[in-house]
Amino acid sequence: MALWVTLLCSLVASLLGGLYLLGAFRRRRPNEPPLDKGLIPWLGYALDFRKDSSEFLKRMQRKHGDIFTVLIGGYYFTFVMDPFCFGAIMKESRSKLDFKKFASELVLRVFGYKTVEASHKIIQLSSTKHLMGDGLVVMTQAMMENLQRLMLFKMNSGEGERTWQEDSLFNYCYNIIFRAGYLALYGSESHQGAHNKEKANEHDRVHSDELFYEFRKYDRLFPRLAYAMLPPKDKIEAERLKRLFWSMLSVKKSRQKDNISGWVSDQEQSLAENGVPEYMRDRFMFVLLWASQGNTGPAAFWLLFYLMKHPEAMKAVKEEVDKVSRESGQEAKQGSPPINITRDMLNQMPVLDSALEETLRLAAAPILIRAVLQDMTLKMSNGTEYTLRKGDRVALFPHASVQMDPEIHPEPHQFKYDRFLNPDGTKKIFYKNGKKLKYFNMPWGAGISICPGRFFAINEMKLFVFLLLTYYDLELVNGEEEIPPIDISRWGFGMMQPVRDVRFRYRLRF
Repeated sequence: MALWVTLLCSLVASLLGGLYLLGAFRRRRPNEPPLDKGLIPWLGYALDFRKDSSEFLKRMQRKHGDIFTVLIGGYYFTFVMDPFCFGAIMKESRSKLDFKKFASELVLRVFGYKTVEASHKIIQLSSTKHLMGDGLVVMTQAMMENLQRLMLFKMNSGEGERTWQEDSLFNYCYNIIFRAGYLALYGSESHQGAHNKEKANEHDRVHSDELFYEFRKYDRLFPRLAYAMLPPKDKIEAERLKRLFWSMLSVKKSRQKDNISGWVSDQEQSLAENGVPEYMRDRFMFVLLWASQGNTGPAAFWLLFYLMKHPEAMKAVKEEVDKVSRESGQEAKQGSPPINITRDMLNQMPVLDSALEETLRLAAAPILIRAVLQDMTLKMSNGTEYTLRKGDRVALFPHASVQMDPEIHPEPHQFKYDRFLNPDGTKKIFYKNGKKLKYFNMPWGAGISICPGRFFAINEMKLFVFLLLTYYDLELVNGEEEIPPIDISRWGFGMMQPVRDVRFRYRLRF
């Protein structure tokens, strides 16, 4: 009898423990945000969130207001939709809100890289040194030269005659910017002598194209891999691709390259000095590739698409490009050297800056997440204070809460290339409820986790557009082309991608 009682108690304890882990006993405490666990234990709203994160969060906002806690796959996420609270969350000390834990878990799952304590500091220091200030001048020059190598190498070869060429816009933008960025950051084929230089250039063009082809396979799997929802066949393919990139980007192969950037080499060396083994540094190289090149190509697609869809925007940006070229004392013409586009020239382009910012407002949709390390209080803009519970996660989705808010951005679904400019060319200030907003567009994140390579990424896209509009005429094949729907599986991971490509054509201007 005693044995049966013991077994029964053990079974009940296991059942209660399981229900606790599944969240069955979670209750809203005084002063906590509205709690919505959904109907499925542990999973909660995971399926709804995965299906369409944006629509799910809008629905929850309509139901609960500007702050609510939901259960998603065993974790409780408190979403804050009030933009006036963003500053307090972004500035909160890491002893209370920390982004490292979630980021480390994601990087390990997606890239196989196990972070060390110094990883974040190493990335920040190297990015400050090489992707900002004087270091950005060097990297901008390297990016420009590699874009020219890929886009203009046929101009004086007899193959660059003024005939229309047709291509798929998304693939073209992503391909060119990815390859040029890869060569600028990871270096080029070593060579000796002028004859071998052309062979090396050809090798770089072929090799970078092959790398992009494999990268796109991985990129398509990325959202489901991040959610740990890959079916067995795709999981095997993801592991194959990871091993491929660990090999192709390995430290050993990188050291055989010329012109490897200080941004890449310094970080690899710092990791080695911190005791990270070489095989793990190979994996870190893959992290850097995706972080630096996974979003700029898709962003350039949307920018060029919107420019071609809006002739007044294209005209304004072209005029600015030509004006900056003239003022630099350069002219693009047959037989002349390619224009040397400097960082200073790119800094004199407010119209292009506004068009790019508008593109990012429409198409950039990261979800910013912090782990709650201790109970804390968050004050909303209406004065109400809520308690955030230790062990939960706080999340922001700026695309829905600010970027598409019609009070902040009238007609938010429309592309307005000059939305971020005043009539006199100065930057516009944005308001909500009559109060000035600090966070009105957040494509790069914010606070300590803001994208450290954002200035280089901006220059990559501006260089690409500058070169295209300088040397080519371009237009959509279908002048009535509709805006392609976005791939909603990519909500939360940066730039959105179209579900279908768009055909365009281009030809040399002279």
